[in-house]
Amino acid sequence: MWGSAIWPVTLEHGDLALRPIRYRDRREWTEVRSRNTDWLAPWEASNPAPGGHLPNYRQMVASLNEQARHASALPFVITERTPGFREPRIVGQLTVSSIVWGSAMMATLGYWVDQARAGHGIAPTAVAMATDHCFRTLGLHRMEINIRPENAPSLRVVEKLGFRDEGHRERFLHINGEWADHRTFALTSEEVPEGILARWVRGGAASP
Repeated sequence: MWGSAIWPVTLEHGDLALRPIRYRDRREWTEVRSRNTDWLAPWEASNPAPGGHLPNYRQMVASLNEQARHASALPFVITERTPGFREPRIVGQLTVSSIVWGSAMMATLGYWVDQARAGHGIAPTAVAMATDHCFRTLGLHRMEINIRPENAPSLRVVEKLGFRDEGHRERFLHINGEWADHRTFALTSEEVPEGILARWVRGGAASP
């Protein structure tokens, strides 16, 4: 019941849209990821099991869709209207995961953006759109983002959006082949009563 009530959904702002990831996105998604291999490798989740590997594209989408059906994830691709293309192009991916209902009403958010489009406000706008949707439409209370301390671009995203730094977590996630420390950032719905997207657009979206 919850799954059908919250998913699928498409969120739009200007030329950007967050829409559900699809099996038929495989070719375009793979092309974008291939161009960004070096850019994303230091922050890529890995499998800590001996000989473990990440799922292929079809397995990933199947798993994400299953989580969405159980209302525990919102698996989006980030798309952008681009001159010369009839359909918006994939420029990244954003997943709201580990959704907990009941007394917690919280979730975790992760994302990546094409290096060619980095620095154009895409990541903060996408994070703001997803967070607003979770707070205002789904009624969640807390959004958390965990970032490697060395990941300067992602640290700038949460700084721009006003996420609270909640401190250091040792060996928190398996990243790029090893257990890696992270910093945890969070917001609660009470901290952004006007909406995080409205605050970002008003205060920073036009900044370089």
